[in-house]
Parts: sequence; C-alpha cells; structure tokens
Amino acid sequence: MTSAAPDGAVLEAEHADLYARWFACLAEPVRVRLLHAVATTPGGATVGALTGALGISQSTCSHHVRKLAEVGFVHVRKEGTATVVTVNAACCSGFPQAVDAVMGLLTPLTSEPPAGPADVTVRALGGDDWAAVRRIYAEGIATGNATFETAVPDREALDAKWLPGHRWVAEIDGEVVGWTASTAVSARECYAGVAETSVYVAAGCRGRGVGRALLHRQVTAADEGGIWMLQSAIFPENRASLALHHAAGYRTVGVRERIARRDGVWRDTVMIERRSPVH
Repeated sequence: MTSAAPDGAVLEAEHADLYARWFACLAEPVRVRLLHAVATTPGGATVGALTGALGISQSTCSHHVRKLAEVGFVHVRKEGTATVVTVNAACCSGFPQAVDAVMGLLTPLTSEPPAGPADVTVRALGGDDWAAVRRIYAEGIATGNATFETAVPDREALDAKWLPGHRWVAEIDGEVVGWTASTAVSARECYAGVAETSVYVAAGCRGRGVGRALLHRQVTAADEGGIWMLQSAIFPENRASLALHHAAGYRTVGVRERIARRDGVWRDTVMIERRSPVH
C-alpha cells in the first residue's frame, strides 16, 4: 500500500489508478467476505478452510484469493500441500487512507484530544522512574510489533535523546504503568518544532486507557511547548496503536515498505503525524 494524496491536493492520476484497482477488487461480494474472513483469523486461513466457511467451491475461492493477492490485500504462501492466506497488514492503514483521500477527508486535527480515565495519573518522568520505564520498554520489545529495537537502550542514551519537558510517565495506584517521550528529529533550526514520539504501556495494563492518558499529555504539552509537528512510525500490525494515535489527532501519511529488518525480516512502517492547530 502506498501513501494517500495530501489533504487539499488534487488527486494524482497514479493514485487514482491505484485506488480504482483496490475498489474494483472489492466490488465483488465474495472477495469482501474472503478478506473479512482472512483479516479476522489470527495467523491466516487455508484455502480449504475458507472454502468451507464461505460455502463456495475451491476453484472459486482460489480465483478470488488470487485477485485479492494481485492488488496486495492478502499474502499467499504454501505450507506443504496447503495454501495459507494471510492479510497484508499494511492495507489496514493504506485502504482507509485511500478512501479518505478520494473523499477529501483526512484525519482532522483535534485541539483537545480525549483524556484518559480518572484512575490514571500522568506526571513528568523522574529520576526514580528509569527502572520501570526500561522494564516497560522491554515488554514492548517482546511483542515484536513495537519497535525495531531488540534490546532496551541504557538510561544514559535515553536521557540524552529525549527532550526535557516532553517525557512523561503514567501511574495507577502509585505504580508506573506507561511512558511517553519525544525526540528531536533534526539539529537544524528549521525543524526545531518537529519531534518523533514513543508511547509504551505495561503489558498488564493495556486496554485500560493508559495510552490515551499519555497521548493526551504528550499532545497538549507539545502544543503548549512550541512543538508544531509530532510524528511517529508504527508497524502496521500494531492496529491498537494506530487507532490510539488517530484518536489523538494524528493522521496517516503513508506506508514505508520494507524500511528495515527486525530479526532478519523486512518490515513496513506506517508514518503518522500530528500538526499542531495552535502554531
């Protein structure tokens, strides 16, 4: 999946052609059902399983799977005698962004992103928080879908790169359960108000609004502190993080295909950004 046209721009012919092929592929109801079945099956599904689930012939299933693969919605691989179909995670961001581009609707900026729940407190990162921050960082690395890092950087390295005044931790009942920090993207003066962000939540506290609380503080502090652009790169498989950032006013810029390797495997990243509405 490639990037959508920027907000307010004329949709280029090459983008229109690409999006038309995506939409045309999904004009067939069987393909919509197939794509839904694959996308909601962890690890993918075999053609045989899809044939049974949808009540269609194997030849019909194989034909439509091939059409979905041709436009990049799914990946197909052989495992012995079986054909396994998996969703292309990049389409989870690329296709919705294409719809937004065609309709002239990209994620709107929010001057006040949603706050977190009452039991989550966000405060500035202190000297006693580093052990918890690094532990939570390690838990994120362990998921395989949070970062290209495979080992937690030491405290000195993190302290040196994170911007003062833009590093926060979240607490529940006095325990640090998440953190967010911003890093300057360049030493050039013209980019002084552009920062790259990271957000991590402890494994046992995901789904409790911790990330929402952290992003609320991150975004409001950036607006108040003269940072006019926040950006981040997120693995397309990390759909929860993408949804969280979109709710805070980030928009998808595009997908960088095969940008780097993690554990020897080429991975894509979804580039997102939030332009401050007050600068």
